[in-house]
Amino acid sequence: MCAEVDNAFEQLSECLKKAQLQGQKVYPATHQYFRALNTLDPEAVKVVILGQDPYHGVGQANGLAFAVPPDCPEPPSLKNIKKEVIRDLTPSRNGVRRINLNTWSAQGVLLLNTILSVAEGRPGSHRKQGWERITDEVIRWLGARTTPLVFMLWGAAAQKKAALLSSSHHKVLMTSHPSPLSVYRGFSGCGHFSECNRFLIAQGQASIDWFDPEAG
Repeated sequence: MCAEVDNAFEQLSECLKKAQLQGQKVYPATHQYFRALNTLDPEAVKVVILGQDPYHGVGQANGLAFAVPPDCPEPPSLKNIKKEVIRDLTPSRNGVRRINLNTWSAQGVLLLNTILSVAEGRPGSHRKQGWERITDEVIRWLGARTTPLVFMLWGAAAQKKAALLSSSHHKVLMTSHPSPLSVYRGFSGCGHFSECNRFLIAQGQASIDWFDPEAG
């Protein structure tokens, strides 16, 4: 399997070199490709949220699936995620706390895209260039862990990754993607955030504070 991953990196290198030679802008910045994995100890992962590929607009992608830098306008998918957190966890919307996806990884939430780079303005442009072989190995490794994890698989592409999970003791939550085109096919009203916390508590683990701990 190491040889396959090595081959994937070689293919990726060629893809990214070609993009550079063609003058394409690629997101996120090179040092952020593996941010989701580098900022979270693999053994500390409690929840996995799978995205597809990074945002393809200027200044949006930051290496964490669905998240954006603090001063960046929120893309529609992120807005819909926040709406569902509020609907799911706040009986009354008075005094709703701020939500910041960038704080989730500190609590053990892995925000992983299955493709870790994209050309500007071209969603899906780096599909089948090697990234999937690398991130599939990450998902397989997490799926083989004896500690029960929660996997949130939103949209058809993410749901296909359920086949990589070899253990049945994990909690696998599946619904539509939070994008405007599919949010009303199941994501809106899915209740995944409260369901995730109930599962973690039942396993003797700390729940996730889906609201920004720094916001009070």
